[in-house]
Amino acid sequence: MNSGRIVCAVLAGLCVASVFMPSGVPSESTTRSTSPMTSLRGLMNSSWPMLAHDISHSGRSNYSTINTTNIIKWKFPTSGTVWGSSPVIDNSGIIYFADEGLYAVYPNGTLKWKYGSFNCETTPAINWDGTIYVGTSHGSANGIYAINSNGTFKWRYITGNNVESSPVIGTDGTIYCGDSNGYINALYPNGTLKWRYRTGLDIYSSPAIGTDGIVYCGSHDHKLYAINPNNGTVKWNFNTGNWVHGSPTIGIEGTVYIGSDDGFLYALNPENGSMIWKTNVGSMLAAPALDEDGTLYFGVWESAFKAVYPNGTIKWSFNLGNQNGVWGSSAAISADGSIYFGTFLNEGTGGGDIIALNLSGTEKWRSRIGSSFIWSSPAIAKDGTVYIGADNGYLCAFGPLDPNAPTAPTITGEINGKIKKTYTYTFTSTSPLDHNIFYFVDWGDGTTSSWVGPYNSGVTLTLNHSWTNKGTYIIKARANDTDNLLGPWGTLSVTMPFSYDNPAMNILERILERFPHIFPILRHILN
Repeated sequence: MNSGRIVCAVLAGLCVASVFMPSGVPSESTTRSTSPMTSLRGLMNSSWPMLAHDISHSGRSNYSTINTTNIIKWKFPTSGTVWGSSPVIDNSGIIYFADEGLYAVYPNGTLKWKYGSFNCETTPAINWDGTIYVGTSHGSANGIYAINSNGTFKWRYITGNNVESSPVIGTDGTIYCGDSNGYINALYPNGTLKWRYRTGLDIYSSPAIGTDGIVYCGSHDHKLYAINPNNGTVKWNFNTGNWVHGSPTIGIEGTVYIGSDDGFLYALNPENGSMIWKTNVGSMLAAPALDEDGTLYFGVWESAFKAVYPNGTIKWSFNLGNQNGVWGSSAAISADGSIYFGTFLNEGTGGGDIIALNLSGTEKWRSRIGSSFIWSSPAIAKDGTVYIGADNGYLCAFGPLDPNAPTAPTITGEINGKIKKTYTYTFTSTSPLDHNIFYFVDWGDGTTSSWVGPYNSGVTLTLNHSWTNKGTYIIKARANDTDNLLGPWGTLSVTMPFSYDNPAMNILERILERFPHIFPILRHILN
């Protein structure tokens, strides 16, 4: 189901200095006595420093997205496919995410730096000092990497197995992460092994940490594990009826919530792992988001997104329409009560959406951004921008447009004409900063111009186009300046009703349009 099948690439220019795993690791808990680097702080205090926002996986932001719509603010192209990696944000607004390497992107959508060329499907986690931790699937060198905030190599711990479990950082700086051989790994902040515990099967679940420091992690051996952070011993485990692929969420009172591929959402007692309740919701492959009132929000494989009360009863279920369901995308909840998540479409349909819902379960908006699926989970920035990765190789930003962005292009040209005849259209936009401008035109018939330019601010772009089928089309155009500030859409509606020019037939067509029920046989023949 996940991407251990991806062939690992060779990391270019990787530093030789690495921390190797010990040989002969037994099947149960293993510890090393290496002294840890002193660290009194863990996760960075930023708007979105790790998968699902925090170490309890609440998926809850302190910032409003009240002005965020389905208009794309910008799209950042990558060298590969953004599979399971989700964006995270540091306290300077820099966005980090991974596909074939680790990217750092400025808030305006331009590249700060890229590190490496390894395959990566995990979400990075940002330490208080700016260090970024990320798991990789990189052949013999797969493991956990620590990269400095300037994009330079810090250290590497080689697990010997693919890491598709997103790391989490404890309050003492310990890094926890699972791997494809079933190990839960605990690393000191200097990259040496603290302990590792082996479960019965591979791990894709990202660990969560309770207020008492207990580490919770799911495994494909059907179990959720509660691990003591000091020595890696098991406090308890809970056996579900199938794979535990998604990540656990820790409730306000310490209750542990976990979804399973058996179709149930479980609420567990953190003291002993006993079941408080379970609810039949459908196959869950991501962590449920948790609102302040204890309501859980999550998507399931069976074409639905659901809300569940803290007592386990279903609050509402939103039908995703033609969507196949939600795979690995954990929801993000904004301060204004908007819920964001990505979807996976039927394979025969193609595509993938980001959807925004209200807390009542009604749809606010959606936007098609993928070619097959959106596994990435959204992240919310301080200014309300929502970031999410797409499988077609883009990081997408939704949010308020920059006031210095170019204006919506004014579009002029023929609004009524004939099909298969070429017409000339002009597009004009201005930049408040007097920057050069690029134009993008969507002709409304499935064809686009790609980006054209640069042009001086206020200089008109002229393009020609023809339509092959009768109908009404909406021409859309946007302008982007040299600072990657993307402006709003300008539109023009055009109608191309005829493929010939016969005055008598034109008059007859108008009569039939005004009196649609007369001469049905003649209308049928003409059509």
